[in-house]
Amino acid sequence: MISALTAVLLRLRALLTKEFLQLFRDPRMRFSLIVPPLLQLVVFGYAATFDVRHADVAVVSFDDSQQARELLSAITATGHYTLHHFPTMRDASAAMDRNEVRVILQIPSKFTAKRTVQLLSDGSDPNSAQLITGEMSRIISQHAQTQAGIVPPVTVEERSWFNPNLEDRWYFIPGIMANVIFISTMMLTAMTVVRERERGTLERLMVTPLGRIEFLIGKIIPVACVGLFDAILIAAIAVLWFDVPFYGEFIALIAASLLLLASTQGLGLLVSSYAATQQQAMLTATFFVMPMMILSGFAFPIHNMPEGVQLLTWLDPLRYYLVVIRDLFLKGGGITDHPFEYGMMALLGMTTLVLSIFRIR
Repeated sequence: MISALTAVLLRLRALLTKEFLQLFRDPRMRFSLIVPPLLQLVVFGYAATFDVRHADVAVVSFDDSQQARELLSAITATGHYTLHHFPTMRDASAAMDRNEVRVILQIPSKFTAKRTVQLLSDGSDPNSAQLITGEMSRIISQHAQTQAGIVPPVTVEERSWFNPNLEDRWYFIPGIMANVIFISTMMLTAMTVVRERERGTLERLMVTPLGRIEFLIGKIIPVACVGLFDAILIAAIAVLWFDVPFYGEFIALIAASLLLLASTQGLGLLVSSYAATQQQAMLTATFFVMPMMILSGFAFPIHNMPEGVQLLTWLDPLRYYLVVIRDLFLKGGGITDHPFEYGMMALLGMTTLVLSIFRIR
Protein backbone atom coordinates (compact mmCIF):
# COMPACT_ATOMS: atom_id res chain seq x y z
CA MET A 1 0.00 0.00 0.00
CA ILE A 2 2.79 2.40 0.95
CA SER A 3 4.79 1.55 -2.14
CA ALA A 4 1.75 2.15 -4.40
CA LEU A 5 1.11 5.53 -2.76
CA THR A 6 4.78 6.41 -3.14
CA ALA A 7 4.62 5.57 -6.84
CA VAL A 8 1.54 7.79 -7.27
CA LEU A 9 3.24 10.71 -5.53
CA LEU A 10 6.37 10.27 -7.64
CA ARG A 11 4.31 10.31 -10.84
CA LEU A 12 2.41 13.38 -9.67
CA ARG A 13 5.63 15.17 -8.80
CA ALA A 14 7.04 14.48 -12.24
CA LEU A 15 3.85 15.63 -13.96
CA LEU A 16 3.56 18.78 -11.84
CA THR A 17 7.19 19.64 -12.52
CA LYS A 18 6.52 19.32 -16.24
CA GLU A 19 3.36 21.46 -16.05
CA PHE A 20 4.97 24.26 -14.07
CA LEU A 21 7.97 24.32 -16.39
CA GLN A 22 5.67 24.38 -19.40
CA LEU A 23 3.68 27.27 -17.93
CA PHE A 24 6.58 29.52 -17.01
CA ARG A 25 9.38 28.80 -19.47
CA ASP A 26 7.55 30.44 -22.37
CA PRO A 27 7.89 34.28 -22.18
CA ARG A 28 4.53 34.74 -23.92
CA MET A 29 2.85 32.47 -21.38
CA ARG A 30 4.41 34.36 -18.46
CA PHE A 31 3.18 37.60 -20.01
CA SER A 32 -0.37 36.26 -20.51
CA LEU A 33 -0.58 34.96 -16.93
CA ILE A 34 0.13 38.30 -15.28
CA VAL A 35 -0.25 41.30 -17.58
CA PRO A 36 -3.73 40.75 -19.13
CA PRO A 37 -5.50 40.29 -15.74
CA LEU A 38 -3.87 43.47 -14.45
CA LEU A 39 -4.78 45.42 -17.59
CA GLN A 40 -8.39 44.21 -17.39
CA LEU A 41 -8.62 45.23 -13.75
CA VAL A 42 -7.20 48.71 -14.37
CA VAL A 43 -9.23 49.39 -17.52
CA PHE A 44 -12.53 48.09 -16.16
CA GLY A 45 -11.86 49.55 -12.72
CA TYR A 46 -11.86 53.04 -14.21
CA ALA A 47 -14.32 52.48 -17.07
CA ALA A 48 -17.05 50.34 -15.46
CA THR A 49 -19.36 52.82 -13.77
CA PHE A 50 -22.96 53.93 -13.95
CA ASP A 51 -22.19 57.34 -12.47
CA VAL A 52 -22.86 60.40 -14.63
CA ARG A 53 -20.33 62.93 -13.39
CA HIS A 54 -20.84 65.43 -16.21
CA ALA A 55 -23.42 66.03 -18.91
CA ASP A 56 -23.96 68.59 -21.66
CA VAL A 57 -27.43 70.15 -21.51
CA ALA A 58 -29.15 72.08 -24.29
CA VAL A 59 -31.21 75.02 -23.03
CA VAL A 60 -34.06 76.47 -25.07
CA SER A 61 -35.40 79.39 -23.06
CA PHE A 62 -38.32 81.50 -24.22
CA ASP A 63 -38.27 83.53 -21.01
CA ASP A 64 -35.52 86.00 -20.13
CA SER A 65 -36.81 86.79 -16.66
CA GLN A 66 -34.69 86.86 -13.53
CA GLN A 67 -36.39 83.71 -12.23
CA ALA A 68 -35.36 81.74 -15.34
CA ARG A 69 -31.79 82.99 -15.12
CA GLU A 70 -31.59 82.03 -11.44
CA LEU A 71 -32.84 78.53 -12.27
CA LEU A 72 -30.10 78.09 -14.87
CA SER A 73 -27.53 79.40 -12.39
CA ALA A 74 -28.64 76.83 -9.82
CA ILE A 75 -28.13 74.03 -12.36
CA THR A 76 -24.70 75.33 -13.38
CA ALA A 77 -23.60 75.74 -9.74
CA THR A 78 -23.64 71.96 -9.21
CA GLY A 79 -20.62 71.62 -11.51
CA HIS A 80 -22.09 68.51 -13.15
CA TYR A 81 -23.68 70.20 -16.16
CA THR A 82 -22.50 72.40 -19.00
CA LEU A 83 -25.31 74.47 -20.51
CA HIS A 84 -25.50 75.16 -24.24
CA HIS A 85 -28.08 77.72 -25.35
CA PHE A 86 -30.05 77.21 -28.57
CA PRO A 87 -32.65 79.54 -30.09
CA THR A 88 -35.14 76.85 -31.14
CA MET A 89 -36.08 73.28 -30.33
CA ARG A 90 -35.11 72.27 -33.86
CA ASP A 91 -31.52 73.34 -33.25
CA ALA A 92 -31.43 71.63 -29.84
CA SER A 93 -32.82 68.34 -31.20
CA ALA A 94 -30.26 68.44 -34.02
CA ALA A 95 -27.50 68.78 -31.39
CA MET A 96 -28.91 65.73 -29.56
CA ASP A 97 -28.94 63.79 -32.84
CA ARG A 98 -25.23 64.60 -33.21
CA ASN A 99 -24.61 63.39 -29.60
CA GLU A 100 -23.44 66.86 -28.60
CA VAL A 101 -25.97 67.10 -25.73
CA ARG A 102 -27.72 64.47 -23.63
CA VAL A 103 -30.68 66.46 -22.28
CA ILE A 104 -32.78 69.38 -23.53
CA LEU A 105 -34.20 71.81 -20.97
CA GLN A 106 -37.04 73.90 -22.38
CA ILE A 107 -38.24 76.94 -20.43
CA PRO A 108 -41.57 78.26 -21.78
CA SER A 109 -42.56 81.87 -22.17
CA LYS A 110 -44.08 83.47 -19.07
CA PHE A 111 -42.19 80.96 -16.92
CA THR A 112 -42.91 82.99 -13.79
CA ALA A 113 -46.64 82.47 -14.23
CA LYS A 114 -46.68 78.90 -15.59
CA ARG A 115 -43.93 77.49 -13.34
CA THR A 116 -43.37 74.61 -15.76
CA VAL A 117 -40.25 73.36 -17.51
CA GLN A 118 -39.70 70.40 -19.84
CA LEU A 119 -36.81 67.91 -19.75
CA LEU A 120 -36.15 65.82 -22.87
CA SER A 121 -33.50 63.11 -22.55
CA ASP A 122 -31.68 60.82 -24.95
CA GLY A 123 -33.41 57.50 -24.32
CA SER A 124 -30.88 55.50 -26.36
CA ASP A 125 -28.92 55.32 -23.08
CA PRO A 126 -31.78 54.75 -20.60
CA ASN A 127 -29.62 54.46 -17.48
CA SER A 128 -27.85 57.77 -18.06
CA ALA A 129 -31.09 59.44 -19.12
CA GLN A 130 -32.79 58.36 -15.91
CA LEU A 131 -29.90 59.50 -13.73
CA ILE A 132 -29.55 62.91 -15.41
CA THR A 133 -33.25 63.76 -15.51
CA GLY A 134 -33.73 62.56 -11.93
CA GLU A 135 -30.85 64.70 -10.66
CA MET A 136 -31.93 67.76 -12.63
CA SER A 137 -35.54 67.38 -11.46
CA ARG A 138 -34.31 67.30 -7.86
CA ILE A 139 -32.20 70.44 -8.40
CA ILE A 140 -35.10 72.29 -10.00
CA SER A 141 -37.51 71.29 -7.22
CA GLN A 142 -35.10 72.33 -4.47
CA HIS A 143 -34.47 75.66 -6.19
CA ALA A 144 -38.22 76.29 -6.51
CA GLN A 145 -38.79 75.51 -2.82
CA THR A 146 -35.95 77.80 -1.80
CA GLN A 147 -37.24 80.66 -3.93
CA ALA A 148 -40.76 80.26 -2.55
CA GLY A 149 -39.53 80.03 1.03
CA ILE A 150 -41.26 76.66 1.50
CA VAL A 151 -40.04 74.46 4.34
CA PRO A 152 -40.69 70.79 3.58
CA PRO A 153 -42.93 69.11 6.19
CA VAL A 154 -40.54 66.16 6.47
CA THR A 155 -36.76 66.24 6.13
CA VAL A 156 -35.23 63.00 4.89
CA GLU A 157 -31.72 62.18 6.08
CA GLU A 158 -30.21 59.66 3.67
CA ARG A 159 -27.45 57.28 4.68
CA SER A 160 -26.05 54.22 2.90
CA TRP A 161 -24.43 51.43 4.84
CA PHE A 162 -21.30 49.59 3.63
CA ASN A 163 -20.83 52.09 0.74
CA PRO A 164 -21.52 55.56 2.15
CA ASN A 165 -20.79 57.48 -1.06
CA LEU A 166 -22.42 54.86 -3.32
CA GLU A 167 -19.19 54.38 -5.25
CA ASP A 168 -19.78 52.22 -8.34
CA ARG A 169 -16.13 51.22 -8.22
CA TRP A 170 -16.61 49.47 -4.87
CA TYR A 171 -19.37 47.40 -6.48
CA PHE A 172 -17.73 46.63 -9.83
CA ILE A 173 -14.13 45.84 -8.90
CA PRO A 174 -14.95 42.66 -6.90
CA GLY A 175 -17.07 41.59 -9.88
CA ILE A 176 -14.19 42.29 -12.25
CA MET A 177 -11.95 40.20 -10.02
CA ALA A 178 -14.39 37.27 -10.27
CA ASN A 179 -14.67 37.51 -14.05
CA VAL A 180 -10.92 37.79 -14.61
CA ILE A 181 -10.26 34.67 -12.52
CA PHE A 182 -13.11 32.79 -14.19
CA ILE A 183 -12.12 33.57 -17.77
CA SER A 184 -8.35 33.24 -17.42
CA THR A 185 -8.33 29.92 -15.55
CA MET A 186 -11.05 28.33 -17.69
CA MET A 187 -9.25 29.29 -20.90
CA LEU A 188 -5.86 28.23 -19.55
CA THR A 189 -7.11 24.81 -18.42
CA ALA A 190 -8.74 24.14 -21.77
CA MET A 191 -5.66 25.27 -23.69
CA THR A 192 -3.16 23.18 -21.74
CA VAL A 193 -4.95 19.90 -22.51
CA VAL A 194 -5.64 20.77 -26.15
CA ARG A 195 -2.05 21.89 -26.63
CA GLU A 196 -0.89 18.47 -25.41
CA ARG A 197 -3.18 16.87 -27.98
CA GLU A 198 -1.98 19.11 -30.82
CA ARG A 199 1.69 18.47 -30.07
CA GLY A 200 1.18 14.71 -29.75
CA THR A 201 2.43 14.57 -26.15
CA LEU A 202 -1.00 13.55 -24.81
CA GLU A 203 -0.68 10.10 -26.40
CA ARG A 204 2.76 9.71 -24.85
CA LEU A 205 1.37 10.51 -21.42
CA MET A 206 -1.45 8.02 -21.83
CA VAL A 207 0.89 5.11 -22.48
CA THR A 208 2.74 5.80 -19.22
CA PRO A 209 1.57 4.37 -15.86
CA LEU A 210 -0.08 7.73 -15.20
CA GLY A 211 -3.76 7.32 -14.19
CA ARG A 212 -6.65 9.43 -15.39
CA ILE A 213 -7.19 11.14 -12.03
CA GLU A 214 -3.46 11.73 -11.65
CA PHE A 215 -3.43 13.35 -15.08
CA LEU A 216 -6.31 15.68 -14.12
CA ILE A 217 -4.69 16.60 -10.79
CA GLY A 218 -1.48 17.41 -12.61
CA LYS A 219 -3.37 19.74 -14.95
CA ILE A 220 -5.50 21.35 -12.24
CA ILE A 221 -2.95 22.22 -9.55
CA PRO A 222 -0.68 24.55 -11.62
CA VAL A 223 -3.63 26.48 -13.02
CA ALA A 224 -5.18 26.67 -9.54
CA CYS A 225 -1.95 28.21 -8.26
CA VAL A 226 -2.09 30.79 -11.06
CA GLY A 227 -5.73 31.54 -10.24
CA LEU A 228 -5.00 32.00 -6.53
CA PHE A 229 -2.05 34.25 -7.35
CA ASP A 230 -4.29 36.38 -9.58
CA ALA A 231 -6.99 36.55 -6.87
CA ILE A 232 -4.53 37.74 -4.21
CA LEU A 233 -2.83 40.17 -6.60
CA ILE A 234 -6.13 41.70 -7.80
CA ALA A 235 -7.45 41.96 -4.24
CA ALA A 236 -4.27 43.78 -3.19
CA ILE A 237 -4.54 46.21 -6.12
CA ALA A 238 -8.22 46.80 -5.37
CA VAL A 239 -7.39 47.75 -1.78
CA LEU A 240 -4.12 49.63 -2.30
CA TRP A 241 -4.77 51.34 -5.65
CA PHE A 242 -8.55 51.74 -5.93
CA ASP A 243 -9.14 52.19 -2.18
CA VAL A 244 -11.81 49.50 -2.05
CA PRO A 245 -12.14 48.38 1.59
CA PHE A 246 -11.72 44.73 2.55
CA TYR A 247 -13.42 43.93 5.85
CA GLY A 248 -13.74 40.14 5.59
CA GLU A 249 -11.53 37.20 6.49
CA PHE A 250 -8.65 36.48 4.15
CA ILE A 251 -9.10 32.72 4.55
CA ALA A 252 -12.70 33.12 3.34
CA LEU A 253 -11.40 34.77 0.16
CA ILE A 254 -9.00 31.87 -0.44
CA ALA A 255 -11.71 29.27 0.19
CA ALA A 256 -14.20 30.95 -2.12
CA SER A 257 -11.58 31.33 -4.86
CA LEU A 258 -10.62 27.64 -4.62
CA LEU A 259 -14.26 26.58 -4.95
CA LEU A 260 -14.72 28.85 -7.96
CA LEU A 261 -11.53 27.44 -9.49
CA ALA A 262 -12.93 23.93 -9.13
CA SER A 263 -15.86 24.91 -11.36
CA THR A 264 -13.82 26.88 -13.88
CA GLN A 265 -11.24 24.14 -14.27
CA GLY A 266 -13.92 21.48 -14.52
CA LEU A 267 -15.53 23.49 -17.33
CA GLY A 268 -12.13 24.00 -18.95
CA LEU A 269 -11.46 20.26 -18.93
CA LEU A 270 -14.92 19.58 -20.39
CA VAL A 271 -14.23 22.08 -23.16
CA SER A 272 -10.89 20.44 -23.91
CA SER A 273 -12.56 17.03 -24.17
CA TYR A 274 -14.71 18.28 -27.05
CA ALA A 275 -12.11 20.44 -28.83
CA ALA A 276 -9.41 19.11 -31.13
CA THR A 277 -7.57 22.42 -31.64
CA GLN A 278 -6.87 25.51 -29.56
CA GLN A 279 -9.13 27.58 -31.86
CA GLN A 280 -12.02 25.20 -31.21
CA ALA A 281 -11.32 25.35 -27.47
CA MET A 282 -11.38 29.15 -27.56
CA LEU A 283 -14.70 29.28 -29.41
CA THR A 284 -16.29 26.63 -27.20
CA ALA A 285 -15.14 28.40 -24.04
CA THR A 286 -16.64 31.66 -25.31
CA PHE A 287 -19.99 29.86 -25.58
CA PHE A 288 -19.90 29.38 -21.79
CA VAL A 289 -18.20 32.63 -20.78
CA MET A 290 -20.66 35.24 -22.05
CA PRO A 291 -23.91 33.67 -20.71
CA MET A 292 -22.33 32.93 -17.33
CA MET A 293 -21.08 36.51 -16.99
CA ILE A 294 -24.53 37.92 -17.81
CA LEU A 295 -26.36 35.49 -15.51
CA SER A 296 -23.95 36.02 -12.61
CA GLY A 297 -25.41 39.38 -11.57
CA PHE A 298 -22.14 41.17 -12.35
CA ALA A 299 -23.88 44.12 -14.02
CA PHE A 300 -27.58 43.20 -14.11
CA PRO A 301 -29.44 42.36 -10.87
CA ILE A 302 -30.70 38.77 -10.84
CA HIS A 303 -33.99 39.71 -9.19
CA ASN A 304 -34.81 41.89 -12.22
CA MET A 305 -34.54 38.93 -14.59
CA PRO A 306 -37.56 36.79 -15.66
CA GLU A 307 -38.26 33.86 -13.36
CA GLY A 308 -37.20 31.29 -15.96
CA VAL A 309 -33.85 33.02 -16.40
CA GLN A 310 -33.41 33.27 -12.64
CA LEU A 311 -33.62 29.48 -12.44
CA LEU A 312 -30.68 29.23 -14.87
CA THR A 313 -28.55 31.38 -12.57
CA TRP A 314 -28.61 28.57 -9.99
CA LEU A 315 -26.21 26.68 -12.28
CA ASP A 316 -23.75 29.58 -12.46
CA PRO A 317 -20.90 29.40 -9.89
CA LEU A 318 -20.06 33.04 -10.59
CA ARG A 319 -23.38 34.03 -9.03
CA TYR A 320 -22.41 32.63 -5.65
CA TYR A 321 -18.82 33.82 -5.82
CA LEU A 322 -19.95 37.39 -6.51
CA VAL A 323 -22.22 37.36 -3.44
CA VAL A 324 -19.38 36.12 -1.25
CA ILE A 325 -16.64 38.36 -2.65
CA ARG A 326 -18.70 41.55 -2.51
CA ASP A 327 -19.73 40.86 1.07
CA LEU A 328 -16.14 40.09 2.05
CA PHE A 329 -14.97 43.41 0.63
CA LEU A 330 -17.75 45.67 1.90
CA LYS A 331 -19.62 43.92 4.74
CA GLY A 332 -17.00 41.72 6.34
CA GLY A 333 -17.65 38.25 7.72
CA GLY A 334 -16.26 34.89 6.75
CA ILE A 335 -17.08 31.36 5.67
CA THR A 336 -19.79 30.82 8.28
CA ASP A 337 -21.78 33.79 6.97
CA HIS A 338 -22.38 32.21 3.53
CA PRO A 339 -22.87 28.46 3.95
CA PHE A 340 -25.35 28.25 1.06
CA GLU A 341 -23.06 30.01 -1.42
CA TYR A 342 -20.02 27.94 -0.41
CA GLY A 343 -22.09 24.75 -0.57
CA MET A 344 -23.43 25.52 -4.06
CA MET A 345 -19.95 26.36 -5.37
CA ALA A 346 -18.64 23.10 -3.93
CA LEU A 347 -21.50 21.13 -5.50
CA LEU A 348 -21.08 22.72 -8.93
CA GLY A 349 -17.30 22.36 -8.80
CA MET A 350 -17.52 18.69 -7.84
CA THR A 351 -20.08 18.05 -10.59
CA THR A 352 -17.96 19.59 -13.35
CA LEU A 353 -14.81 17.80 -12.17
CA VAL A 354 -16.56 14.41 -12.03
CA LEU A 355 -17.98 14.95 -15.52
CA SER A 356 -14.52 15.86 -16.80
CA ILE A 357 -13.08 12.65 -15.30
CA PHE A 358 -15.54 10.62 -17.35
CA ARG A 359 -15.01 12.70 -20.49
CA ILE A 360 -11.19 12.78 -20.53
CA ARG A 361 -9.88 9.57 -22.09
